[in-house]
Amino acid sequence: MQEADVAAALRDSLLVVLKLGGPPLLAGLAVGLVISVVQAVTQINEATLAFVPKMIAVCAVLALTGSFMLITLSDYATRLFDRLVAIGGS
Repeated sequence: MQEADVAAALRDSLLVVLKLGGPPLLAGLAVGLVISVVQAVTQINEATLAFVPKMIAVCAVLALTGSFMLITLSDYATRLFDRLVAIGGS
Protein backbone atom coordinates (compact mmCIF):
# COMPACT_ATOMS: atom_id res chain seq x y z
CA MET A 1 0.00 0.00 0.00
CA GLN A 2 1.46 3.31 -1.08
CA GLU A 3 1.51 6.47 1.03
CA ALA A 4 -1.07 8.07 -1.25
CA ASP A 5 -3.44 5.13 -0.66
CA VAL A 6 -3.03 5.43 3.09
CA ALA A 7 -3.60 9.18 2.95
CA ALA A 8 -6.73 8.71 0.83
CA ALA A 9 -8.09 6.08 3.21
CA LEU A 10 -7.40 8.33 6.20
CA ARG A 11 -9.06 11.30 4.48
CA ASP A 12 -12.11 9.21 3.60
CA SER A 13 -12.41 7.90 7.14
CA LEU A 14 -12.24 11.40 8.62
CA LEU A 15 -14.92 12.62 6.21
CA VAL A 16 -17.17 9.72 7.20
CA VAL A 17 -16.63 10.53 10.88
CA LEU A 18 -17.60 14.15 10.23
CA LYS A 19 -20.68 13.13 8.23
CA LEU A 20 -21.86 10.70 10.90
CA GLY A 21 -20.98 12.62 14.03
CA GLY A 22 -21.54 16.17 12.89
CA PRO A 23 -25.33 16.49 12.81
CA PRO A 24 -26.05 15.02 16.28
CA LEU A 25 -23.20 16.99 17.84
CA LEU A 26 -24.29 20.25 16.22
CA ALA A 27 -27.89 19.68 17.32
CA GLY A 28 -26.75 19.05 20.90
CA LEU A 29 -24.53 22.11 20.78
CA ALA A 30 -27.29 24.36 19.47
CA VAL A 31 -29.87 23.15 21.98
CA GLY A 32 -27.35 23.40 24.80
CA LEU A 33 -26.52 26.96 23.84
CA VAL A 34 -30.18 27.98 23.75
CA ILE A 35 -30.90 26.29 27.08
CA SER A 36 -27.86 27.88 28.73
CA VAL A 37 -28.98 31.33 27.56
CA VAL A 38 -32.48 30.66 28.91
CA GLN A 39 -31.00 29.46 32.21
CA ALA A 40 -28.79 32.56 32.44
CA VAL A 41 -31.72 34.89 31.76
CA THR A 42 -34.12 33.18 34.17
CA GLN A 43 -31.43 32.23 36.73
CA ILE A 44 -32.72 28.65 36.88
CA ASN A 45 -29.84 26.26 37.44
CA GLU A 46 -31.28 22.80 36.93
CA ALA A 47 -29.16 20.08 35.33
CA THR A 48 -32.08 18.09 33.95
CA LEU A 49 -33.38 21.21 32.23
CA ALA A 50 -30.31 21.12 29.99
CA PHE A 51 -30.02 17.35 29.60
CA VAL A 52 -33.52 16.37 28.51
CA PRO A 53 -33.89 18.81 25.57
CA LYS A 54 -30.39 17.89 24.33
CA MET A 55 -31.27 14.22 24.46
CA ILE A 56 -34.54 14.81 22.60
CA ALA A 57 -32.79 16.90 19.93
CA VAL A 58 -30.05 14.34 19.38
CA CYS A 59 -32.58 11.50 19.15
CA ALA A 60 -34.65 13.51 16.66
CA VAL A 61 -31.59 14.22 14.51
CA LEU A 62 -30.61 10.55 14.61
CA ALA A 63 -34.12 9.55 13.58
CA LEU A 64 -34.15 12.04 10.71
CA THR A 65 -30.64 11.34 9.40
CA GLY A 66 -30.42 7.63 10.22
CA SER A 67 -30.90 6.44 6.65
CA PHE A 68 -28.27 8.91 5.38
CA MET A 69 -25.86 7.68 8.04
CA LEU A 70 -26.48 4.04 7.17
CA ILE A 71 -25.94 4.66 3.45
CA THR A 72 -22.77 6.66 4.13
CA LEU A 73 -21.31 4.00 6.39
CA SER A 74 -22.17 1.10 4.10
CA ASP A 75 -20.72 2.90 1.07
CA TYR A 76 -17.52 3.62 2.99
CA ALA A 77 -17.23 0.01 4.13
CA THR A 78 -17.77 -1.24 0.57
CA ARG A 79 -15.09 1.11 -0.79
CA LEU A 80 -12.69 0.12 1.97
CA PHE A 81 -13.15 -3.60 1.41
CA ASP A 82 -12.82 -3.12 -2.37
CA ARG A 83 -9.50 -1.35 -1.77
CA LEU A 84 -8.31 -4.18 0.44
CA VAL A 85 -9.18 -6.75 -2.20
CA ALA A 86 -7.48 -4.65 -4.90
CA ILE A 87 -4.31 -4.50 -2.82
CA GLY A 88 -4.29 -8.23 -2.39
CA GLY A 89 -5.60 -8.68 1.13
CA SER A 90 -7.67 -11.77 1.69
